[in-house]
Amino acid sequence: MAQKDSGQQENLAFHPNNIMLFLLLFGLCFLFLALTISYTYIRITMDVPPVQVPGLFLFNTLILLGSSYTMIQAKKSYQTDDTSGYQQYLRFTIILSVLFMLMQVVAWAWLFKINHAGLNASTTTAFLYVLSFAHMLHVIAGLPFLIIFYRAARKRMVDPVTVLVYFSDPEKRLKLRLLTIYWHFLDILWIYLVLFLGINYLI
Repeated sequence: MAQKDSGQQENLAFHPNNIMLFLLLFGLCFLFLALTISYTYIRITMDVPPVQVPGLFLFNTLILLGSSYTMIQAKKSYQTDDTSGYQQYLRFTIILSVLFMLMQVVAWAWLFKINHAGLNASTTTAFLYVLSFAHMLHVIAGLPFLIIFYRAARKRMVDPVTVLVYFSDPEKRLKLRLLTIYWHFLDILWIYLVLFLGINYLI
């Protein structure tokens, strides 16, 4: 039995979904690294002043950290067969993700209207829009998967038998783990972007 479990875990480790997620995250790292290097290069060579990071970006960081926490709790609830907790934390993650996107729009509006920082104001301002919008696109891309997980849980967890089948599905456990990794990656990426823009503004 132990050998069977070990073999199953090894197969999951080399599952195509694992490889696809790794390639996706690897590509995103290079994309945002290239954008931030370009930002720095343009600042230095063109002597362009840095753009101030909207204060709401810091608040949005807390929201995103909250969504990572609820994803961790959802995964723990899944591992402990906690039906209500699993559904509840998935719902909280969806709500926080939508709130993050709404607050991003508010931050952009503040930057655009109150500070009169339109896309043509400076190259660095345009980079701020591009970096934050590219990040939010990947939050939007992950949101349907969260909703699918939540709807599937509500639909299939109706009695002890279906609950047992749901919690014992190795494919579903793998996909939840990958979604959790993706969500933590978005969190870390956002913190990196905020720190990068903030440090650039200070120096």
